[in-house]
Amino acid sequence: MLIGIPKEVHLGETRSPIIPATISRLTKKEIPVQVESSIGEHIYCSDGDYQEAGAKVVDRDTILSTSDIVLRLRKPPLEEIAKLKAGAIHISFLDPFNETELIDEFVARKISAISMEMIPRSTFAQKMDALSSQANLAGYVTVILAAERLNKILPMMNTPAGTISPGHVFVIGAGVAGLQAIATAKRLGARVEAFDTRPVVEEQVQSLGAKFVKIDLGDTGQTKDGYAKALTDEQLKLQREGMAKVCAKSDIVITTAQLFGRKAPIIVTKDMVAQMKPGSIIVDMAVESGGNVEGSRPNEEVDVNGVTIIGLGNLPGRVAVHASQMYSSNLFNFLDTFTDKESGEFKLDLEHEIIKGCLITHNGELVNEMIKNFRNKG
Repeated sequence: MLIGIPKEVHLGETRSPIIPATISRLTKKEIPVQVESSIGEHIYCSDGDYQEAGAKVVDRDTILSTSDIVLRLRKPPLEEIAKLKAGAIHISFLDPFNETELIDEFVARKISAISMEMIPRSTFAQKMDALSSQANLAGYVTVILAAERLNKILPMMNTPAGTISPGHVFVIGAGVAGLQAIATAKRLGARVEAFDTRPVVEEQVQSLGAKFVKIDLGDTGQTKDGYAKALTDEQLKLQREGMAKVCAKSDIVITTAQLFGRKAPIIVTKDMVAQMKPGSIIVDMAVESGGNVEGSRPNEEVDVNGVTIIGLGNLPGRVAVHASQMYSSNLFNFLDTFTDKESGEFKLDLEHEIIKGCLITHNGELVNEMIKNFRNKG
């Protein structure tokens, strides 16, 4: 079983899919690993660091054509799928709901494609859940970005010159990213409020010291994997009306609402932005999947009557060292779970809940039931 890891080529990507410490864990199990030169340049790891850990440094074409398992972070360029070894396993984020052409090419080339964002959210799978590990870091980064751009401080201060009131932060969405944003804002001394359509997360929000904003939307909830369900148009209207009052008094608003496999909902409208104080900051974490904020633009910061809307993408990439460390660990835990302890071979257990969830293509077929159902509905 030869594992190959090419370096990331997506514009602006600073993360690496694997770090030398993970290479050491693989090679100690006598699993051969080859990496592309400069794979760790953005996280201050040299080729020598990877070689010392046991990896062989080779060119990109060699990795693609000879590796039994190819590991990446981002989805591959379409033209590189044809270069993969017949029967190879490809593991990375894939965006399989939207990347139809990419998935069809995996089918045509008979590549077993595993999508890291499709790993089920179960207790057993937590150590492999790369979507959560990266969202956790993104939640931290949003608060740091907003605090740096805010022309106020966040903590309360009692000084000889008078008392400074704490900043007000409103986090919309209390999933992994939202909870980390809440925790980070609290650590910086802000007064924090949060809202989520899932009443079940109220206790988690309060445990972090934040106030849970209650808006009666009627029947809401979450999917079996813990994701928020889509709201009706009437529910979205009620949600916006309830949130508008909180946004108006907030110094920082952070939106994290994303729907798995679907376009993100607009929850902060232009009218809501217009009611906010000049100097306020909004961070739209969902900008890459459609955006939660009217007026946000991918990879831009927009000024709307004195309110700054931050729509920067790849937030985990701003803390690339730790983001790479966590993703690398997720990959190792996934491989280790399904590697036979006697033979040392990676086994695709097609009946295992985790493999059923994240395996998209296999033996020239689209095998993932969720993706097949999604296509049939489309």
